[in-house]
Amino acid sequence: MDGAFASGTLIALALCALVTLANLASLTLAGRRIGAARPGSAFPAGAPVSLVRPVCGLEAFSEEMLARGFRLDYPAYELIFCVADAGDPILPLLHGLIAAHPGVPARLIVGDERVSDNPKLNKCVRGWEAARHDWVVLADSNVLMPGDYLQRLQAGWRAETGLVCSTPIGARPWGFPAEIECAFLNTLQARWQYAGEALGLGFAQGKSMLWHRPFLEARGGIRALAAEIAEDAAATKLVRAAGRRVHLVAAPFEQPLGRRTLTEVWSRQLRWARLRRVTFPLFFAPEIGTGALLPLGLGAAVVEGAPALLALAAMAALWYGAEYRLAVRAGWHRSPRLALAFLARDAMLPALWAGAWMQSAIVWRGNAMDIRPKEAGPLRPRVRAA
Repeated sequence: MDGAFASGTLIALALCALVTLANLASLTLAGRRIGAARPGSAFPAGAPVSLVRPVCGLEAFSEEMLARGFRLDYPAYELIFCVADAGDPILPLLHGLIAAHPGVPARLIVGDERVSDNPKLNKCVRGWEAARHDWVVLADSNVLMPGDYLQRLQAGWRAETGLVCSTPIGARPWGFPAEIECAFLNTLQARWQYAGEALGLGFAQGKSMLWHRPFLEARGGIRALAAEIAEDAAATKLVRAAGRRVHLVAAPFEQPLGRRTLTEVWSRQLRWARLRRVTFPLFFAPEIGTGALLPLGLGAAVVEGAPALLALAAMAALWYGAEYRLAVRAGWHRSPRLALAFLARDAMLPALWAGAWMQSAIVWRGNAMDIRPKEAGPLRPRVRAA
């Protein structure tokens, strides 16, 4: 019996060590990739850009985020704001910003085209079709745009590129639930996206996407992104099918979070988990091992003896220490509570992972949607608002 327990302890420690090494490797890859200089951009210098921003409702940082788009240090760009509902409370703010910045070409399009169950994509269709330039950026309304926003996107363009994008980095959290969301967005999700890109597995992220319009138009245009419930998943598959690659910006852009409730964090992470499970199930399945609490906790439950428990504690300290170090190196949010946020996040991960497999429905801005793959059908035009 003692031999069996000893073997079990060794197996448990070996599995925990393997998972720990895999995560340390991803942190190392991401740390080397983020912020690294990448010369050799193939983007035509100074080419005019159309910046399309879908907008819905007023949020904590709406005025600041939308005003940033008028202050970009770029010689030739236009702004196109897309709002679905003529009664949206964001409209007075948009009208005011456009009037206050007459030197920046800007337009407001109200009304959408129902090409999919994705409300953001539906808003973007008319903006894309109204864009005047061959280079188009689709950018969410809560992206914090620095002055060199467009240049940083363009710097990632290479001869083999089909799309350049940026994952969101959580910033300005108000309260502990928002700290947990930072732990999800930054040293977990952004980390794995950059590690994947370093291995040649770039995935699109819908927060900021730089497209060469002729490339996408030759493959069905923006409406081709309705092939999946998530436009970034459809973009990833479209780019790969064309033999091109998805690239990430050298340093991702921030998304100010403000106050979050634990329910909001849970709902948002569950929605994203279900989308990843439906669109990329083979990549989603290993996510159960991306948090430290489950593998190390299971190891602690089966091993015996102080040396084995100390080894597990050392693995946990190494894992979380490396995560915190990545946040420091990348200049991302960190605070004395971040280590506790790591633990809370990892306690949620197993339930989120299981919940993603149990249902194929999400709630998006109050709309319940079935996200199972559907056969392509005819477009459903929606009456345009005046």
